[in-house]
Amino acid sequence: MKRTKIVKLLQSEIPATHVLIKGWVRTRRDSKGFSFIEVNDGSCLKNIQILTNSSLSNYPDILRLSTGSAVIISGNLVESMGSGQKWEILADRVEIVSFAPESYPLQKKRHTDEFLRTIAHLRPRTNKYGAAFRIRSELSYAIHKFFRDRGFKYIHSPIITGSDCEGAGELFRVTTLTLENLPKKDSRVDYAQDFFGSQANLTVSGQLSAEMFALALGDVYTFGPTFRAENSHTSRHVAEFWMVEPEMAFCNLEETMDLAEEMIKYLTRFILKENMEDLELFANFVDKNLIKTLDSVASSSFNRLSYASAVEILKKSRIKFEYDIDFGKDLQTEHERYLTEQHFKNPVIVYDYPKNIKPFYMRVNDDDKTVSAMDVLVPKIGEIIGGSQREERLDMLEKRMDEARMPKDDYWWYLDSRRFGSVEHSGFGLGFERLIMFMTGISNIRDVIPFPRTPNNIEF
Repeated sequence: MKRTKIVKLLQSEIPATHVLIKGWVRTRRDSKGFSFIEVNDGSCLKNIQILTNSSLSNYPDILRLSTGSAVIISGNLVESMGSGQKWEILADRVEIVSFAPESYPLQKKRHTDEFLRTIAHLRPRTNKYGAAFRIRSELSYAIHKFFRDRGFKYIHSPIITGSDCEGAGELFRVTTLTLENLPKKDSRVDYAQDFFGSQANLTVSGQLSAEMFALALGDVYTFGPTFRAENSHTSRHVAEFWMVEPEMAFCNLEETMDLAEEMIKYLTRFILKENMEDLELFANFVDKNLIKTLDSVASSSFNRLSYASAVEILKKSRIKFEYDIDFGKDLQTEHERYLTEQHFKNPVIVYDYPKNIKPFYMRVNDDDKTVSAMDVLVPKIGEIIGGSQREERLDMLEKRMDEARMPKDDYWWYLDSRRFGSVEHSGFGLGFERLIMFMTGISNIRDVIPFPRTPNNIEF
């Protein structure tokens, strides 16, 4: 007999004659001659109640079931006589797959996020993290659907690369050399003897690869893991994170801002429709204003203003920020949240940033002081998307690379794209974990990725 997911049973309109489920015990309570078991299979937030009675051959073993035990249940789906649930299963067979001992760390009580990070292999079994990772799964699907419906092609950019897209140098090295006995040449490590014959890193972005494909296929996107060796212990940074990076040929900054806004609205509407039960958990226990915020984002037009205008608003706010703000300084999270939560009370797109605080590949504006860059800022999070129109002019790109001291010989292939059929093109990067933080109200990025990688932490 084929098993049925609990989420499907709970959505049933009529009782089923016979069903089979597989899952884990959440709680058990006993009455005279009966035992009521709450079982969850991870398909939804709610459990389903199993009614067992003493006529079952293994009833004494059923009375030993504890939180975390794994079971297979067969029986009839019937209308529940109790309150709080529409259906329950009247069991005719309970197969005990395994017992969980009393030392099982997830008991029927609320655990702190800090504690649950120490048992990240078990935390998906809690209500909060089960809901968070169901939302993560649905958002992944929605991202692919969003781009496919608009004619984008999905490409797989390299995880191992010889380039540094952002030019920040915060790279993880990839090597097969013996670290205790590194080969040397002229007192430096001889990477010619390494696996790839030169230095190799984990990627910080798939953008440069995406640009090459956009200049062939038109509209493309990457969606995969990226890595940054930034020794940061904040609630917004992890060493391994996922990025969504669309790239569009014959596309300017204005059109890119349009797509970014459309995407955030689409994903917000999608999750409000498909995961409302999970969202309500976060609205009840994490952020009381979550649903209101998401509804507002889904239906509002984003405010757009230049970086210079944003700086003026911040300077006139009379707020004592931790980080001073002036033209030429990057916006910090506190500045971004002020703009979205207090000044505009709405998502904001800031554009035309000073070129000295942005990477080499962004198109220089006519004023020679700013670049055609934009950030999408949302309440509670701040920056959720960063993007730009790319510098399509070969001479300007080479000048910017010289200014940034980028080794042009290593990027000969990137410069070739400006020699052969260069066109106006643009793109952006969406931090996937920050998107999930926004959708759930979870304030620490370590709690929206299954197994977070942070400084001094690579467990699980």
